[in-house]
Amino acid sequence: MDLYCKETGKEKPETIVFLHGGALSGWMWEKQLEGFKEYHCLVPDLPEHGKSNEIKPFTIEGAANMVLDLIRSRAHGGTAHIVGISLGAQIIVEMLSKSPESINHVLISGTLVRRVPATDFFLKLLNYTIKAYMPIKDTDFLIKANMRSYNIPKEYFVPLKEATASISSDSLNRILHENMLFRIPEGMENANNRVLIIAGGKEYGIIKESAEDLKKVFSNSQYYIAENMVHLWNLAAPDFFNSVLRAWINNKKLPEGLVHE
Repeated sequence: MDLYCKETGKEKPETIVFLHGGALSGWMWEKQLEGFKEYHCLVPDLPEHGKSNEIKPFTIEGAANMVLDLIRSRAHGGTAHIVGISLGAQIIVEMLSKSPESINHVLISGTLVRRVPATDFFLKLLNYTIKAYMPIKDTDFLIKANMRSYNIPKEYFVPLKEATASISSDSLNRILHENMLFRIPEGMENANNRVLIIAGGKEYGIIKESAEDLKKVFSNSQYYIAENMVHLWNLAAPDFFNSVLRAWINNKKLPEGLVHE
C-alpha cells in the first residue's frame, strides 16, 4: 500500500517533500504549500498517521524507504529538496544514510538523535505514560494546553484534534518508541548533501545537543538556533520558516533571526 500524499504544482520543475511530526499529518505544512506555489510539492502522511493510518507497523526505517520510493516515482528527475520537523526529520536522517543521491537540499529541525537508554525502567515509564495519556488525549483542555505550549495558532485546533483522535494506543506506542530510541545510523560518510540543521531557541537542551551531533556527522552542514522559536515553528512563524527554507534551497543568505552555532 502506498502512502497517502498531497501533491501541488506538478507542472513546476523542482520538487520539495515535506515530512510531518509524530502524531500529526500533512496538514501541518499548509502554510508552506501556500508559500511555495512555484515548486512541485509532495506532502505524504507517514505510516499510522492521517490518511496513511492503515499502513502498519510504523518504523523510521520503513517510513524512510517509503518516502524514498515516493521521491523516485513522483519527484521530478527522481530527486527532491526535503524538509522535516521532529519525527519527519529523523526519517530524513535515515534516508540520507540509505540514498543521499535521491536528495538535494535538506532542512531538518527539532531532530532527536541523543538516544535514550532502553533500560527496563525507561521502557516501563514510557508505557505507563502512554497508558495515562490515552484516556485524556482527546480532551479539548489538553489539546488547547498543548497548542499554547507550542504557540500553535487557534486555526489548527480542528486538524490537531482530528489527528490526536486518530492515533491508537498501539500506534502511539510504536511511534514514541521509534522516536525516543532513534540514533544516527551508519552510512553517513556518503552523504555530502547540503544540510541545514535547526533547533528552536525554546526547545529542550537534548534537541540542541542532538543538533551538535548531527553537525559533526554531516560534512556539508550548517547548524543554527532559530531565536525564540518552539518545536513546531513552521506553524508558529510560517513566514519566517518559509523565508529560511527559500533562502536555503536557493543558496542565498539566510534571514535574520538565526544564530550560527
